[in-house]
Amino acid sequence: MAGWMWFRCFLGPHLQRVHRSQEESRTEGRAGRRGWTYQPNSLEKHTDSILGWASALWSLSYYSSPLLLCYLYRKGYICSSKLVPVSQYVGTVMVCLLGVAFLRGWGRWRNSEYQQFISILEETRKNHTPSNKKKLACYDFDFSHWPADFSWEEVSNPKLLSKAGVSLLKPEPKLRGAADSVLNSLRTLPCHIVSFLIAHSFGRRILYPGSVYLLQRAMRPMLQQGQARLIEECEGQRNKLVACDGNEIDTMFVDRRRGGLHGQTLVICCEGNAGFYEVGCMNTPLEGGYSVLGWNHPGFAGSTGVPFPQNEANAMDVVIQFAVHKLGFQLSDIMVYAWSIGGFTASWAVMSYPEIQALVLDASFDDLLPLALKVMPDSWRPLVTHTVRQYMNLNSAEQLCKYQGPVLLIRRTKDEIITTTGPEDIMSNRGNNLLLKLLQFRYPKVMTDDGVRAIRAWLAASNHVEEAAVYSSYEVDDDWCVSVLQSYKTERDVFFPWSVGEDMTLEGRRQLALFLARKYMRNFDSTHCTPLPYSEFAAPWGL
Repeated sequence: MAGWMWFRCFLGPHLQRVHRSQEESRTEGRAGRRGWTYQPNSLEKHTDSILGWASALWSLSYYSSPLLLCYLYRKGYICSSKLVPVSQYVGTVMVCLLGVAFLRGWGRWRNSEYQQFISILEETRKNHTPSNKKKLACYDFDFSHWPADFSWEEVSNPKLLSKAGVSLLKPEPKLRGAADSVLNSLRTLPCHIVSFLIAHSFGRRILYPGSVYLLQRAMRPMLQQGQARLIEECEGQRNKLVACDGNEIDTMFVDRRRGGLHGQTLVICCEGNAGFYEVGCMNTPLEGGYSVLGWNHPGFAGSTGVPFPQNEANAMDVVIQFAVHKLGFQLSDIMVYAWSIGGFTASWAVMSYPEIQALVLDASFDDLLPLALKVMPDSWRPLVTHTVRQYMNLNSAEQLCKYQGPVLLIRRTKDEIITTTGPEDIMSNRGNNLLLKLLQFRYPKVMTDDGVRAIRAWLAASNHVEEAAVYSSYEVDDDWCVSVLQSYKTERDVFFPWSVGEDMTLEGRRQLALFLARKYMRNFDSTHCTPLPYSEFAAPWGL
């Protein structure tokens, strides 16, 4: 029995923190001790440190392997006479690390707190009941060992999906003849190969730096602190969801339905390319008393997989299914809130689930391609275009135009990330293009050249004073604009695009265009990565 317990400790996960259960916390009040960092004994502590450094060095070697291999080749080390002693050294190191792992297991076995944890984990794996899940939730440990709480297959039929997963909008293929198509495929084959290698090597890591292990390791103390706050102060519930592609998605749910005005509305948060729910945009709706569901991208922290668009959409899909079928929210009670690159999954969500109540996009962009082209040499334009369209096609604006519900765009006036020139040029902010594309789809008769020109003048304003000056210069009558839109909605079809403005004067279209722009977009005087205060967060406008 003791040997079996040691073996489980040897294979067990790294324990990081012990959370106090909610019942114990309530008996002591809010001021009571909510949790503590797990204290390993000296043997476990030192052996775990050695294995941690070995893991970090392996990760560093992996990311630098192309350069390292080139260096070794030029020095003549890649030959049988050199590789044999190197393999012997590597084998010796592996045996030593295995011995260190055995010692770590011994140290854990001698720690009563770890033994109690591993017993609860094993019991939960065998019998995943709510009571066992409650006990396991008192521990923060490697999420790969956490039992699955919800699977996409529980509510959906796998036969209805393609092999890749949920459906995405694809770029329209160019029409060619059969012979021309074959010749063109042969001619562009090298480009396809290079694009694949770029996308699957450094491309996705540049686009989603949060998926890089070294960054996650550097941020680990911050992530642990943020997760402890969500669980111990906000009574958050951590869950593992299994998407249709098999990826495991790390989520955090804070339930506010029992109190507060906004608690009946669930806000699903989509993080940026280096954002994690532990320290991300979840905090903004939490301040407003909303029920909140945060999740990490595939490959981020506790989530598995890689953050390609298809995997991102698959993850978003299982998050929504979990919110509806497990948490008990209606789609009409769900609002999606996204920051930066999270706008892609958020726009996919509202496109695929049009019953969703509303969408808020903060510091988001219309399309990845212009932002990718700005950081690459002009000579790489064809390669970059093909790589983005084939493997990283984050077409947020195209997806957004499929949604009929209320939308709010928040533009950062000093944004340095999604501008194509620099933060001082506010007109190069791709959020402007997102607004224009949305309005041009929904109100094509209003968005004539004069309407677009008026909106561009308003978008060029970098502060509230300049905005008000532009707005007043066009003498916009808000009451008149509302009455026109309300009358159109009452008398005709409510689905976009609307033909309102078709028989309107030039001045009327300008007024209506500016009115709509101000209702669909709000400015926030800040840089890209500044957390959005709740005072700037609001439900989107609707008639």
